Amino acid sequence: MKVLKTVNLKGLGKKYSGKVRDYYIVGDKRILVTTDRVSAFDRVLDFIPHKGQVLNKISEFWFDRTKDIVQNHVLSVPHGNVTIAKSAKPIPIEMVVRGYLTGVTGTSIWGSYEKGERVIYGIKFPNGMKKNQKLPKPIITPTTKAEVGHDQRLTGKEILKKKIVSPKLWREMEKAALAIFGRGTKICAKAGIILVDTKYEFGLDNKGKLMLIDEVHTPDSSRFWIKTTYSERFKKGLEPENFDKEFMRIWFKKKGYAGDGKPPVMPKSFINKISKRYIAIYEKITGKKFVYDKTEIKDQVKKALGKKGK
Repeated sequence: MKVLKTVNLKGLGKKYSGKVRDYYIVGDKRILVTTDRVSAFDRVLDFIPHKGQVLNKISEFWFDRTKDIVQNHVLSVPHGNVTIAKSAKPIPIEMVVRGYLTGVTGTSIWGSYEKGERVIYGIKFPNGMKKNQKLPKPIITPTTKAEVGHDQRLTGKEILKKKIVSPKLWREMEKAALAIFGRGTKICAKAGIILVDTKYEFGLDNKGKLMLIDEVHTPDSSRFWIKTTYSERFKKGLEPENFDKEFMRIWFKKKGYAGDGKPPVMPKSFINKISKRYIAIYEKITGKKFVYDKTEIKDQVKKALGKKGK
């Protein structure tokens, strides 16, 4: 299957690239192109067919359903892979919200808990908890936003001490993150899905007001478990059935890879399984059939921007 590795749009100025997205800044707008690159352990590892469109379209769904909680950057979605967004000044904090004790990465709370830590991200945890156990209430475990290297843990106290944001803005971010997670939890539950954890990114608009940016509740930024089988599998000590990138992370972990050195190569059959999982979670949550957008990206972007020519 064909994959979108990157995109070059002439006439839009310099191209910037993150782990998954390429983007252009045009006046007060950002042209965000979600590629099929897949990352884990803070590394780009391969390409997954249709992944970019799933991320972009599922984010469109969630941005629309949370815009009453906090404003977001979406202006239009002219193509399956493309979002035209309002420019924002990014806040260098990833707001990670967790509802369960789980994870396999270095910043996960389960990894720390398993090692014997009981104060994680400044939050005290009781003894006797098990992996994948539901937390009494959702918690926020912020990290730095790293384009290069690994994200680093933060606590609310550290954020205020380092003056990364003001106390007022931090309270706004906390309130918005928990409210969006609550909304996501309810919508996912209706679809038979548990929203386990996720991360949000915020920025400031040109008036200095808080704005939700990047993506929302995608298989890249979130963990999703199957609701009907969770309890029974948890009792048996089995991993929950999932529809997210954790499936891939676990595969790499079993191969002895956690982000350092040369990663093992994923077989094509495994890549296709991941692709089907991405599509399946999109369809479960949105209730819509996934339709692959085959139109030319540059034509749709130019049309949306009112541009003509090459």
